[in-house]
Parts: sequence; C-alpha cells; structure tokens
Amino acid sequence: MSETEKKSRKVEDAIEKPKSAHEIFMEQVEKGELEHKRPSRGLFMSAIAGGMEVGFTLLLVGIVHTLFYEEISKSYLEVLLAMAYPIGFIFVIIGRSELFTEHTNLAFVPVLNKSATFSSLGRVWTLVFVGNLVGGYLVSLILSLLGPAMDIISYDTFYKLAHKLVDYSFDIILISSIVAGWLMGLVSWLVSSSQETISRIVVIVIVTFLIGIGGLHHSIVGSIEVFAGLLVTDITFAQYGHFQLWSTIGNLIGGVLFVSVLKFSTVKPDKKG
Repeated sequence: MSETEKKSRKVEDAIEKPKSAHEIFMEQVEKGELEHKRPSRGLFMSAIAGGMEVGFTLLLVGIVHTLFYEEISKSYLEVLLAMAYPIGFIFVIIGRSELFTEHTNLAFVPVLNKSATFSSLGRVWTLVFVGNLVGGYLVSLILSLLGPAMDIISYDTFYKLAHKLVDYSFDIILISSIVAGWLMGLVSWLVSSSQETISRIVVIVIVTFLIGIGGLHHSIVGSIEVFAGLLVTDITFAQYGHFQLWSTIGNLIGGVLFVSVLKFSTVKPDKKG
C-alpha cells in the first residue's frame, strides 16, 4: 500500500470512527466558548434571524392544518403536523443561527467546565432569548396578516394551534417544557456527534418530530404560535404570558438538567482518566 493510500485510509477511518462522549463534550465546550466570546450585537442579530427562521414551522404547520383539517381524521392530521414541525429547526440549526433552547445546553457547558462565568451565561441566554422572541414576533405578525389574506392559513387554524398550547395548568406546561428542553439538549449533543449534514438533519427531524407529535411546549416556536393567536383570535396577553413564563422555565430546566446531571456526570470521569 502506497503512502498516499495509507493517508487516505487513515482519513476514512477517522471519518467513520464514532466520536467518544468526551470528544463530543469537548466539542460542545469549544462551541459554547465561542458563543460566550461573541459580541453582543452579533449574537442578538443572529438570534433575531434564528427566531424568524424557526418561524417557518408555523408557516408549514399552519398550511398543512388549513388544507387537511376537514379532509382527514384527527390522528392522521396530528402525524402530518408533526412531520411539518421540524422544518424551522432544520433551517435554524443547520444554518447556524442562534436558538435559545439549543443554547440553554450549549452555553451552559463552558460554565460546567469552568471556562466561562455565570454572568457571561446570563448575557448569552438573555440576548438569544430576547432576540428569538423579537424575530418570532415579526414572523407571527407577517403570517397573521399574510395567511388569512392569501387563504393559506385560516383564522381557525391560528385559534386551534394557539389553544393547543395555552389550555393547560402551569404544572402541565412546566413538565411538558422540561421534556422539550431535555430533547433539545439531546439535539445539540447528537448534532455534535454527527459528522455529515444529512445525519444532522435526520437527528433534528427525529427529535423535533417527537416534540411535535407529543404536543410538547417549546418556548420559541410556541411563542410564535401563541402570539399569532393573540393577534387574530381570542388569546389574551395573560394566556400568552402564562404560556411563555412556564415554558421558558421548563425549557431551561430540561436543557440544563440534561447537561449537568446526565452528560457532564458521565463524561467527567473520562476527563480524569
């Protein structure tokens, strides 16, 4: 075997070899540290873009619901809506924009590794969260005007999508959003373990499909859906605030718990060894 062939084989082996948990963790640390070092303006603008991009989930879900609501059974419709749900996540995660529920996990890793401070973590979380909300509000406004005018998303669809999220007590929203935050932490971890774009897309689709089919509460996509309902249906600011508060707290708990209690405790012994 020639030297060139040997080098080529080494590259192929490196590509095919799965990453260890420690390698994934350290990659998460590096990505997280970059987020902590980004200028506030750039981070905020990327978060606005992320909020707008993930809003395409409402566009596709709204269109699918409007088209098929009276045509197929409720169970089949729920599956179709869940299949449409991942589209916005694909855009924002593969496109490398900032998404709050991904950064509850990613930005917390350097803090666990003692390479970033809690004050820096607060800055990142605040900028990304507020930026996502602003971008999401813009998408909600656009779709609430465009959808009914072009007859692609009905008022009834906005009503049903919003009420599907707000018609619960705070404890149900909290627990649901903890699970959603946990799953989004899993997305971040699995995307880092994947070496090809198509693999990352498959990971995003599988995990966010689960969030969609389960009707779990996501603080950013849900904010877009509920705020659109607030603009054109009977959803009140109190209902929106109720949803937003508990879904945000739950997503934070789920994302942080996933890293600190499970993954970090698993990887920490490997670092010592």
